Amino acid sequence: QLQLVESGGGLAQPGGSLRLSCAASGSTLDYYIIGWFRQAPGKGREGVSCISSFGSVTNYADSVKGRFTISRDNAKNTVYLQMNSLKPEDTAVYYCAAQTTDARMCLSNLRHYNYWGQGTQVTVSS
Repeated sequence: QLQLVESGGGLAQPGGSLRLSCAASGSTLDYYIIGWFRQAPGKGREGVSCISSFGSVTNYADSVKGRFTISRDNAKNTVYLQMNSLKPEDTAVYYCAAQTTDARMCLSNLRHYNYWGQGTQVTVSS
C-alpha cells in the first residue's frame, strides 16, 4: 500500500520560506493526484494546493496563490510544497494526501483522498 511521509516543517519568520516534502513508499506516485492540506488550531482541514499525476494541472487556494508552489519529482517519488512570503495565518499542521479520482477539482473533496501522511507542523511567527 501507498505510504506518505511529510517533512520540512518548522519555525519560520513572517516573509520567510519553507519547503515541505511528501515522500512516498510502498507504491509509485506516478499516477496519483497529490494534495496538500492544512489544519490550524480550532479549524477544519482546508485544501492548500494539489497537483495532477504528471504535473499538468495545479490548483491553489486563493489564500496562498502567488506565494506557494507545488511540484513533483516522480523519479524521486516525492511531491514538494515551496512556501514563500509566509504569513502567521499559514501556521498549521500540513498534510499531504493521494487520490486517483479528480485532478481538476482536487481541493474540493477531501473524501477523494485515500492516503494521508502524518502531518508536519509549520509555525510562522516573529
